[in-house]
Amino acid sequence: MRFPLACTFSIVARDPQTGQLGVAVQSHWFSVGSVVSWTEAGVGAVATQALVDVRYGPLGLARMRAGYSAPQALSALLAADDGRDLRQVAMADAQGRVAVHTGSRCIPEAGHEVGEGFSVQANMMRGPEVWPATWPAYRESSGDLAERLLAAGKWSGPWRNTAPPTRSLRITEKSASGMR
Repeated sequence: MRFPLACTFSIVARDPQTGQLGVAVQSHWFSVGSVVSWTEAGVGAVATQALVDVRYGPLGLARMRAGYSAPQALSALLAADDGRDLRQVAMADAQGRVAVHTGSRCIPEAGHEVGEGFSVQANMMRGPEVWPATWPAYRESSGDLAERLLAAGKWSGPWRNTAPPTRSLRITEKSASGMR
């Protein structure tokens, strides 16, 4: 399935105190959450963007559910994907291990930054300073996981390309028990 170009920022994270997993994504693509963000309580969180292959969400979660770490799950999916150079995918598992891939053919500016238990990634941004600059907004904010994910997303706004405004935002958060 192919989609038109859409500048996108996302963050995947696991809260080390609560075990909550979450994804926040914003884009000028309408209904961005329906294709980018995937979470399952006690398993993991996945964000798939750039030239999206929605299979990364359910397949990544299935592999993590089967015992793969986030790095193992992502590595296996990338190995089987001829379009991997056009993909941007991040995963966090229930133990806080994070894996991220920004394909070499993603539309500039595109990149990612990994921190302890989280990753921020962006594509079609104004410059390469976006993703390294957004993670402090997540780490230094207070509140529950959803509030910290939102803080990171809000920070990325001024750095986005000027043409497409944010049309869609989604935050998906799951507690360790699945209740939230």
